[in-house]
Formats: sequence, C-alpha cells, structure tokens
Amino acid sequence: MDMLRYEKEAWQSGLFFIAGIDEAGRGPLAGPVVAAAVAFEREPLENGGAEIFAGLTDSKALTEKRREHFFEQLQGCGFARIGVAVIGPDIIDEINILQATWKAMAKAVAQISPVPDLALVDGRPVRGLCCKSQSIIKGDAQSLSIAAASVIAKVTRDRMMVELDSQFPQYGFAQHKGYGTQAHLAAIHRHGPCLHHRKTFRPVSELNQGELDL
Repeated sequence: MDMLRYEKEAWQSGLFFIAGIDEAGRGPLAGPVVAAAVAFEREPLENGGAEIFAGLTDSKALTEKRREHFFEQLQGCGFARIGVAVIGPDIIDEINILQATWKAMAKAVAQISPVPDLALVDGRPVRGLCCKSQSIIKGDAQSLSIAAASVIAKVTRDRMMVELDSQFPQYGFAQHKGYGTQAHLAAIHRHGPCLHHRKTFRPVSELNQGELDL
C-alpha cells in the first residue's frame, strides 16, 4: 500500500502543506483524550524522506517498542511539524467525548505553522478545524501523515497513564491505560473512582449510582 496515496492526491489537486490528525483515548474509563497533528514538508517527504518511516502504520498495529521507535524518529525529524493537545476527564464529562475529541484535534492542528492546506483525519468528519479536512475511515493504516499522528497521540497518552499509575497505583493504569478491563473494573469497585476517571462513562457512572455488577 502506498502510504502517501492521499497526500499525493492532495498535492495533485493543488494543495501543498498536508497534515494528518488522529486521537488516542476516546474509549477508556480514565485519563485524557489526546490528539496529535503531524505535517511533513512536501519536498523532503517526496525525495526519500518517507523511506525513513518505512513500516509506520496505525499505532494499534505496532508493538510498544516500534511505537516508541517511531515516536522518537518523528520528534527528531527536521521536516515534520507536530502539534499535540490534551483534554482531561473533567472537560470530557462536561462536553462529552465526541466534542472533547474534536476540541483536542482542533487545538492540535492549530499548533502547526503555517496553517495546513488540508488535514487528513482518521475516522469520521470533524468540526471546528482551522483548515479544510478530509476524513478517511481507517486512515491511520492508509496515510503516513495520519499514522504519524496516531503514534504521537498514543505514545503521549500512554506515557501520561504510566505517570498516573505512579500517583494512583491501586488502579493499575500502567497496564490497562484506563481501559475497562476486568482488573480495572474491580479496582474501581474496590477503591471508588479517582479524579482522573470519567464520571459520565459507564460503568463508572453506574458505580456512582450503586448499579455496577461485577
């Protein structure tokens, strides 16, 4: 698969500076949602730069070691511009996860300078971006720019959850990263939710109402 297919289509249509956007942490019961935007400069990307990132794809399809490898590569890449935004569980509970995800994506791409001509977004259409966008289902496995954003978002969030684990070891955040595993549910049942749990998410909300059945 040509991981520059969508970037090339945009270039051929007269657009030049293309960003990829993705998020991590939409589904967990705890922790923030993190969005990343990555925009590669066209000329170096076309002239062999993409070869540096051979094997880069959807972060969920990569091992942790490979994600960390690509994360460091991207951070050190002289022709990649990166934006990252974090929206915490308090805001997620206030405005809902969809709005929080859109907000994070908008903030991430707004950090890219100059403003991208087009943002390729993983999944469904997003509102509120500062530039034109094109949504691509499973885009993180089809676009190098989105795959790069996927890795930046996931590694950033995973590292945050490991740090939270050191503060709240009773929940096991380092292992499950806030997702609703049986061990996590048992820990919430035993200790109750902490300030990093999403109070509006089932089954955390059910626990608060005394309805959680383990």
